[in-house]
Amino acid sequence: MRELLLLLALAIQPGWAAEPPTVTRVALYVQFDQTPPAAVMDSMRMELDSIMAPIGLQFEWRSLADSSGEPTAELAVVSFKGRCDSTSLPPHSRNPGALGWTHISDGVILPFTDLDCGGLRAFLGEQLLALARGDRDGALGRALGRVLAHELYHIFANTTRHAADGVGKPTYTVENLLSAGFRFATREALAMRPH
Repeated sequence: MRELLLLLALAIQPGWAAEPPTVTRVALYVQFDQTPPAAVMDSMRMELDSIMAPIGLQFEWRSLADSSGEPTAELAVVSFKGRCDSTSLPPHSRNPGALGWTHISDGVILPFTDLDCGGLRAFLGEQLLALARGDRDGALGRALGRVLAHELYHIFANTTRHAADGVGKPTYTVENLLSAGFRFATREALAMRPH
């Protein structure tokens, strides 16, 4: 009887009954106005993976200048504008404007997106300066990963719609970008799941 209760308890746990998502490889072609430090890149990649892997999207980062590599079913092109590092931070801006945008043509969402590193640096400047110097690039990379995940949501869910909360919402606070965890709401995560 005890074993039966344990099996029943395990069967009703979230995630146990659900099948893992199908994994889709995505070629992520990137270009930078200025090459970021390794700590920014590593943190951005890890954050993007932690947000998107549970959805079933696996990214292979490639330089736009070097378009060689195996073909993939999906791709996106990302341009990083300005400096993507935490040195010489600009004065804080409460409203830096759009931190990222995805291109649309005749109502069709294109797999091209831009991220404004300069705007993000200005938005996070004071909070980044409050961190130890060795932690700043990692925090900036995590924030970039979250903004990138938001823009990729528009591409892979094929929508201009925003969510009420989570990574899919239209505006972020500094805390959203620097907190320990920030994920998509269930509805938006399901909209991106490969079929």
